[in-house]
Amino acid sequence: MIYELSQRFHFEAAHTLERRIDTEASRRIHGHTYHVEVTLRGQPDPDSRMLIDLGEFRRVLAEVRELLDHRFLDEVAGLGKPTLEGLCAFIVARLEGRLPGLASVTLHRGASGDSCKLIVD
Repeated sequence: MIYELSQRFHFEAAHTLERRIDTEASRRIHGHTYHVEVTLRGQPDPDSRMLIDLGEFRRVLAEVRELLDHRFLDEVAGLGKPTLEGLCAFIVARLEGRLPGLASVTLHRGASGDSCKLIVD
């Protein structure tokens, strides 16, 4: 059996974006509430029966959240263009090597119905 364990967090942030459609609104500074779900996949440790201690999982995610929460995303070092895809890639890059069995990162913007999922190979 393969287990999947997920944890969620959210952050509030503002950004601008160059687009071909809705250009005027996107160029102005505007903000979103982002919801992130991080999923791990694997076999639990035979002794602890856990993929990871949830306290450790939450601690690592809190560090990533701190990089993004209440920030102007255009100025976040290493993020590049603050698209949904760019944010997923940024989060995965900060989690790889720190969370064993990292399987995916899904980013949602509920108010607009947008989401992006990056599956880690």
